[in-house]
Amino acid sequence: MDRNDALLSDWRDRALALEAEVGKAVIGQARVIRLINMAVFARGHVLLQGDVGVGKTTLLRAFAQVLGGDFARTEGTIDLMPNDLIYYTYISAEGRPAVEQGPLIRHGEDLAIFFFNEINRARPQVHSLLLRVMAERSVSAFNREFRFPHLIVFADRNRVEREETFEISSAARDRFMMEITIDSPASDEDRRELMFNPRYHDTDRLMEELAPAMVNYQALNEVAEVIQRSVQASAALQNYALGLWRATAMPADYGVKLPGLDAAQLMLAGASPRGMSYLLRAARVAAWLDGRSFVTPEDVQAVFVETIAHRLCYQPVYEMRRHEISGPLMSGILSAVAAP
Repeated sequence: MDRNDALLSDWRDRALALEAEVGKAVIGQARVIRLINMAVFARGHVLLQGDVGVGKTTLLRAFAQVLGGDFARTEGTIDLMPNDLIYYTYISAEGRPAVEQGPLIRHGEDLAIFFFNEINRARPQVHSLLLRVMAERSVSAFNREFRFPHLIVFADRNRVEREETFEISSAARDRFMMEITIDSPASDEDRRELMFNPRYHDTDRLMEELAPAMVNYQALNEVAEVIQRSVQASAALQNYALGLWRATAMPADYGVKLPGLDAAQLMLAGASPRGMSYLLRAARVAAWLDGRSFVTPEDVQAVFVETIAHRLCYQPVYEMRRHEISGPLMSGILSAVAAP
């Protein structure tokens, strides 16, 4: 076993232990935890989708706890401005103007997870700043540059209330590796636990029960690079991924049929090169977590919806029905493109 194999084997054990630890705080969400773990080790930003109160903040705080990095959060509001993420001003106890660092730069290079709640309530100017931070992992303030080399951004969109919202653009959605849906636990046993077990009613105490810093978050970038170099994709797998890519732009050419829709007139643009790169990055991590050094079609299928659906662009007449169309379209593409 060479050095990289030993490194990946050791880190795989840690990654699986990390999942199990987060599962102690967030029950009934095994698949969501696995997907976020994939994003962590693929170093990709994530959009979250889910109703109010399903545990998004608890889930991200749990990941920050076990990773050992700092966690910061901000709430999207109509009056939030870009500078509010970087600094805020107030009148001190002495009656003088004072300046404090905002949530984005307060933790410096130790910031591991930044959660932007209800991003679509914030103005496009705020989105632009966040996109720069996501792309460059840096921001300029106070005549210096703040760098966040270990940062992953998570953002949640309010899908219920439409007043005073600014939907993020398709270009902005494309910067996120995944969009992950978080629903309430399905089983009555998990729901009963959440309702009646006081352990889940105090989030701060719940976080204290989790093992801190189970992995070295500062090494994640290096480990992620080794995973991407070491997990191989065969020529047949590459051709399969190319077929999926073409089908996202021209589903009708692959025989995809959607009830009540003309698939030939549906798409404005398919997945971007960035999106397909993210798909393969996530698939390699999926293979690694399953103990393999090669990607299978099942790995690609396991992350296809989360990495591709949110970045497709529909013709304007269909865009308002995105939520209704995406599921059947993704299923149709996976069924239509033959796997090796």
